Amino acid sequence: MTAADQPRSGAQAVDRAIHVLNCFEGDDPELSVSELAHRAGLPVSTTYRLAQALVRGRLLEQDPLTDRYRIGHGLASLARPALSRLGIDAAAPHLYALAAGIRITVSLSIADDHDAVTVFQARPPVYFCPNQLPRARQPLRSSAVGHALLAYSPSVAVSPTDLDRVRRSGFAVEVIDSEDPVRSVAVPILGPDKQVWGAIGVQARSARLNDELVRGIVPAMRQIAGRIGPLCQSTAAITDAPLELYSR
Repeated sequence: MTAADQPRSGAQAVDRAIHVLNCFEGDDPELSVSELAHRAGLPVSTTYRLAQALVRGRLLEQDPLTDRYRIGHGLASLARPALSRLGIDAAAPHLYALAAGIRITVSLSIADDHDAVTVFQARPPVYFCPNQLPRARQPLRSSAVGHALLAYSPSVAVSPTDLDRVRRSGFAVEVIDSEDPVRSVAVPILGPDKQVWGAIGVQARSARLNDELVRGIVPAMRQIAGRIGPLCQSTAAITDAPLELYSR
């Protein structure tokens, strides 16, 4: 191997390691090396070497009884400054207060490319159920948090009818079809520069989160969003790309 080839090989190893870490996005899964290899689309031997390197770096942990891998404490330590810089540390008490008041898990999401990404969740002390947990990533074009972000983004100059509705009402609603339908509600968070920073979202079984309850909790959600906004620092702006999503 020539010297010219070495940087490219090293970069490939880093890309693969990042890809392995991304396999753990979501609900804190624990994965065997074969499951991890399948998700990453890599040979088991390569995946094992990468996973062991990540364990040594404390970015992954390996259960000594099952040999399964999970996110390590070292990754949480690395993420802490970013979360603090975003203002999430300061926002957390307000989100927990809201969750306790409305008795539904409250999620904080920001835009990342074409998705709304959940970066924090505050669970209530009672009345919690798994239906209240959103996916780690939700499409901007088809989720309540995504519509709340898009409707108040300055880059979306011409809005579809559903975004017009969000702008008029101040909140977005989306029904997630399933055997037991789930309804989600979201309101935007405007930062100190009055630009959309993120969105507060809640979701629960539609039978519980009916129109009456939505009308009851939206004012509290908007009040907390108003309190959080000045605490938050700007994130990457939503580009013009989301406009194209509605033509697909």
